Amino acid sequence: MMSSKAARSLYRQGLNRDKYDRLARSAVLCGQVRKDVWQRCRRASAAPPTPYDIRDAWMAEDYDCHGLPARLGKSVMTDAPGDIDAAREAAAPVKKAIWNRTRGDGEGGRLLYFLLKQNRWTEDPFLYWQMRQQWRRGRSHVTNQIVADAGSYTTKVWHGRAWIHLQSVECGQRCAILLKGTHLPSGTLRIILRANGQVAVHHVVDEEQVCSIQSCGQGTVGVDKGYTEAYTDSDGERRGEGLGDLLSAESDQRKVKGPRRNQLREVEQGHRAKGDHLCQAAHANVDKAGAIACEDLSMSMQSAKFRHQDTNRCLNGWVKGVMADTPISMSQCRGFVRALVNPAYTSQIDSRTGLLQATRRWDRFYCTDGVALDADANAACNIPARLYHEETTLYISCRDVRALVAERTRQSAGTARPGLELRGLATMPLSTESKLPGTHKV
Repeated sequence: MMSSKAARSLYRQGLNRDKYDRLARSAVLCGQVRKDVWQRCRRASAAPPTPYDIRDAWMAEDYDCHGLPARLGKSVMTDAPGDIDAAREAAAPVKKAIWNRTRGDGEGGRLLYFLLKQNRWTEDPFLYWQMRQQWRRGRSHVTNQIVADAGSYTTKVWHGRAWIHLQSVECGQRCAILLKGTHLPSGTLRIILRANGQVAVHHVVDEEQVCSIQSCGQGTVGVDKGYTEAYTDSDGERRGEGLGDLLSAESDQRKVKGPRRNQLREVEQGHRAKGDHLCQAAHANVDKAGAIACEDLSMSMQSAKFRHQDTNRCLNGWVKGVMADTPISMSQCRGFVRALVNPAYTSQIDSRTGLLQATRRWDRFYCTDGVALDADANAACNIPARLYHEETTLYISCRDVRALVAERTRQSAGTARPGLELRGLATMPLSTESKLPGTHKV
């Protein structure tokens, strides 16, 4: 069985100006080659050629790669079609449109999903129309990346430091890059030049070398993702406490320096590389259970219309995407089952009754019988229960979930809470995100 791969990064800070300029010239030329590939393959109706087809056709046309060394030019030609395919696959609303169109027609749905997966969506008029709506063709503006295969660079450890000697535009001269540490990368490298002078070298390694292969637990738990702590399971145990304080402190520091919110992602990547909070918290969940149910937070959700700017800034730094990806990267190594459920109203339903008869206020959940529950633990208990609700599927809309919960509440208590009997714009769906102190009630 082939082992799966994991991406890792090595860094170089303070590269001298001459070397940085040489790398920048190579990156600009790589960007021009990548732009040419996008220009040829971006048509929505065109069957995507393989990277080797593009390379062979252009080599037959004596394509000069804009003066870039041939090895680097071929590497970019091989890499760019993968970016185009990824951009096409990012048209996720097409899958939801298929589900809505083929509801009750299992055979027809499987056929459309098959055509979409095989990139043969031009054969079906409905898929073709949907992809034309979602796939905006596009072009490449990347001019700060160099893709290098194993034949275009050499590595060595010299005086206790790792070095990369990369081909450059100058014939017969290689650019030497000193890396932090002694680890030598291998395989195809992606070298990214950043505006602050930092050079990042991305490479892949076997997951078995960097991930835990310890066996998972035996039970089944639900996991709720939060801001103040990374995860809360259905037994009320919290993992990764202090994550919110860490992100808020960093956010406040950046507020003093200026409104540079996008740099919060770099802070998160630094903590993820060190294994702080998220990886440790995720491993603690897997130690306990062999099946983990969690919310699918990949789709946008409507929340409060008005929030304080400090609250918005903190939520912009919430690393929910990384929290969702962390269990995926360790699932194959540790052998546990990960199931996604519809997140709508998991934070608003009483986990003891399954009814919408309670009020959530910050981190407390006040039930109609006077019991106050922990809001995150209550949401975590609702998540595994949703695995067994046949009507509440993953792609059902928030409005339909609201209607199902309202009907269940009516049948149990006779009447629903005020406002639940309508499904129009007057009853907008509530937020399923963990609330922070100081936010408006959703």
